[in-house]
Amino acid sequence: MFIFFSMAGAASGGLLDDLLNVSKGNTSSEKGLNNSTIVSGLKEALTISTEKAVGSVSKEDGFYKNPGIKITVPKKLQTVTDIMKKFGYEETINNFELSMNRAVEKAAPKATAIFMSAIKQMSFEDAGKILKGGDTAATQYFSEKTTEDLYALFKPVVTESMDKVGVAKSYKDMKSKYTSLAPFTKTDSLDLDDYVTRKGLDGVFFMMAEEEKKIRNNPVARTTELLKTVFGK
Repeated sequence: MFIFFSMAGAASGGLLDDLLNVSKGNTSSEKGLNNSTIVSGLKEALTISTEKAVGSVSKEDGFYKNPGIKITVPKKLQTVTDIMKKFGYEETINNFELSMNRAVEKAAPKATAIFMSAIKQMSFEDAGKILKGGDTAATQYFSEKTTEDLYALFKPVVTESMDKVGVAKSYKDMKSKYTSLAPFTKTDSLDLDDYVTRKGLDGVFFMMAEEEKKIRNNPVARTTELLKTVFGK
């Protein structure tokens, strides 16, 4: 997903080595690259990577069938679901979980615009910190730059998506069945919109971190002329 993350190859000639050499002035004279070109290349790599990453989680089952990011029933409802499963209501619980994941999958494409905004604001200093950072430095950068804006954007979109896929209905159906089993037991209040939105964001950042760690030592193809210019040897 994240082409940029592959720039952190080790001594095997990864893209990160190329760019770090340029940033340190080791090859800039040979390539004739200035800071502006380097940052532009990094931004382009991030742009392509972001589009691919968001695209993967936006597909049907992008969340639901990925154990690492699947949105499950909130912990505060664990007692409720445990009791329901004993009475054969597992399908009701599954339907509720499916609806939450479908809502986020449909809302995920909206994340792209916020990521693009963060990329545009990135300075050469930001780029240097990312390049010289740890295994999840790029993910951390995005998290720090975009979480607040992403949440503000995501929540209304997720809420609308939840309405369309029937999350509230599935939740009420689950609670109704539980009430029939334990009529005198109260369930904790739950802000579903907030829960699903935050879990959705957690999923996006989780995928970024996993991909960053996985790809750092595996250089990928330079798909545009600018990437070839900046990252090519």
